[in-house]
Amino acid sequence: MRKLDAVGERYIVALKQLVVSAGLVAVITASYHTSAQAEEASSKTEHHHRELAQTVKEFPDSMPRFLYDSGLTFEYPDAVRGIYVTGHSAGGGRFESLVDLMNTTDLNAMVIDIKDDFGYLTYEPGDDSKFADIGQPYIDDPRAMLEQLEENKIYPIARVVVFKDTVLAEKKPELSFTENGQVWANGRGESFVNPFLKEVWDYNIEIAIEAAKMGFKEIQFDYVRFPEGFETRDKTLQYDAGEYVDTGEKDINYRVNAVSDFVAYAQEKLKPYDVDVSVDIFGYSATLPEAPGIGQNFSEISEHVDVISSMIYPSHWTPYFGIEKPDLEPYNLIAEYSKVENAKLAELENPPVSRPWLQDFTASYLGAGNYMEYGAAEVQAQIQALYDNDINEFLLWNAGNTYTEGVDYLPE
Repeated sequence: MRKLDAVGERYIVALKQLVVSAGLVAVITASYHTSAQAEEASSKTEHHHRELAQTVKEFPDSMPRFLYDSGLTFEYPDAVRGIYVTGHSAGGGRFESLVDLMNTTDLNAMVIDIKDDFGYLTYEPGDDSKFADIGQPYIDDPRAMLEQLEENKIYPIARVVVFKDTVLAEKKPELSFTENGQVWANGRGESFVNPFLKEVWDYNIEIAIEAAKMGFKEIQFDYVRFPEGFETRDKTLQYDAGEYVDTGEKDINYRVNAVSDFVAYAQEKLKPYDVDVSVDIFGYSATLPEAPGIGQNFSEISEHVDVISSMIYPSHWTPYFGIEKPDLEPYNLIAEYSKVENAKLAELENPPVSRPWLQDFTASYLGAGNYMEYGAAEVQAQIQALYDNDINEFLLWNAGNTYTEGVDYLPE
């Protein structure tokens, strides 16, 4: 057995103390082994607790790291093929039918709302939680739900909506954007919180950590951006630019920096919890150097995530890629987008997994002649377009969680 040096001895002791105090599981590499001396030292709590902070600072980079153990086990699938699930569906009668859908098809993952589009948690975290006032009784027992997913080998992804948050904006206007003394809302009555502020970052990351502790294996951040059209309101709304101030002038590049910095910060904070990090992003962001109005830079965000999920529903594109009416050409739209994204990701040293959002709904709001009914053929055409461009993961969006029957999710 290799003899531990002084730092190694203190390291083993520190591991044991942190396991007790923080409930973390120490992942020990083969090059370091527990010795009798370390066992004896672990009982000397008072002295070693005083030295703990200094000891941790001395650990070399090669030392093993801590990973939180939720007690649940999920294997990453051969490729994630998932669906969106609201809190209402996850906690209601529809959940059983969605589990059956997983078990009778090649679908294998659920993206479940944990913090929804309004800013509410989809479960009640308990009276002692700092988030007790935003909890809703949609999912009665998140742990039991996750245990059911574990039993059925369904990969669980927690969706956390970040900067679209009417609840927090109204509760703390100083964290939002105001106009004439009132919290600003868009045309749909939705308010956003301020991506410049680290307090907003921490608020959402703490919720993500709670989801990781429940047993979710991936945190998917959505609405990681400023409000649409923010560049036209930049000078008229009142808000705190936080650390992103230079000579008092607000600049579009600061928005890109703030959003990218949040993603990098979130990834770092979530490392001890053994979860992947993914971000939803507008599809058109990949087709531009960056989208400074909303603060999204596809490449910069991709540098700091395990998975990038571009929202590329055909219905959401204006004429693009030479396609006049994208909703009428689902295969061509997805294929053309995939070529652009593949080229963009190929420029990165460590590109994330591409897992786009696809359309499983009919966009009748586009008006006659601009849309068509989406059924099995249209959904499958989008999947085929991804496969034909070497993208093997996808997520399906249907706001009501009613998914099309008869789709081959593993086309040739």
